[in-house]
Amino acid sequence: MILVTGGLGFIGSHTARTLADLGESCVLTQHRNATVPDLLTKELGSQIFVEPLDIADRAAWSRLGEKHSITGIVHLAAHSILDPDPLAHLDGNLRGLSNLLHAAAAWKVSRVTVASTIGVYDLASSRPLREDEPLAMDAGNVIEAYKKTAEILGPFVGGQLGIEVVNVRIGAIWGPLGRVRSGFFAVPQLIHAAAHGTALESPPSAGKTEDGIDMCYVRDCGRGIAAVQTATTLHHHTYNVGSGRLTTNGDIRDAVLRLVPDATLDLPAGRTWNGRAMNISRIQEDTGFQPEYDTDRAVADYLSWLRAGNPR
Repeated sequence: MILVTGGLGFIGSHTARTLADLGESCVLTQHRNATVPDLLTKELGSQIFVEPLDIADRAAWSRLGEKHSITGIVHLAAHSILDPDPLAHLDGNLRGLSNLLHAAAAWKVSRVTVASTIGVYDLASSRPLREDEPLAMDAGNVIEAYKKTAEILGPFVGGQLGIEVVNVRIGAIWGPLGRVRSGFFAVPQLIHAAAHGTALESPPSAGKTEDGIDMCYVRDCGRGIAAVQTATTLHHHTYNVGSGRLTTNGDIRDAVLRLVPDATLDLPAGRTWNGRAMNISRIQEDTGFQPEYDTDRAVADYLSWLRAGNPR
């Protein structure tokens, strides 16, 4: 049985969906989010179990282990980035990582997969986004700071405990259950505007036409994380989980317009920064993972999802 912290969240739900499809039973934790997404309700109570967990509460971790026989962990939960208190981030996230490793040791799990981010890379650099690229020792925001710290501490402490701890650096994720507006790229706003027949909010966030990054559709992201967690053998401690290609806001807009020609999607021209794709050869070689959603298929799937009455 695999524990997925943050399992009712955006990426967690799709990861759990894939794990269930692979025949795995999962315990999904909830803290602020108490709603089970529709895509998981079919297996609720048979393969999918939901339990409360504050990752900073070690006793709560112990209670999970007493109730379920957990053999692996996917750690996607984190302290809220909306909290303005830097000490709250330090306390919540590092205690959460410590509690995770304590639990993994007590339960004798075989593998722990910990979520990191494309944001640990120097995105202004011209170097390829490869896992063996040296990372800067400073950080520009709280997410980058915590993820870099966890990337070092997790595998190091895990190695001393005899536990395989693996980092997954996740690209820019979009799709069903995601936010309506992102501060990183304009994609969610483009899709929602087209699905609901409204004009694009002006100006859109991170919205210039040529701005791009490795945009990975969330269904592929969930499959990638599940592939790492369930692989028979891994040869590395860190894997990129992305599409392996650069996608711009303009690429998404054009794909939407091919399906909804009358959509009003006026993006500012130009570029504010140079994006790059993640190299995904490691995960492909070790797990066989291949993204299934190109831009057109992903746009069509998300539009269909929203038009079916799903709010996000």
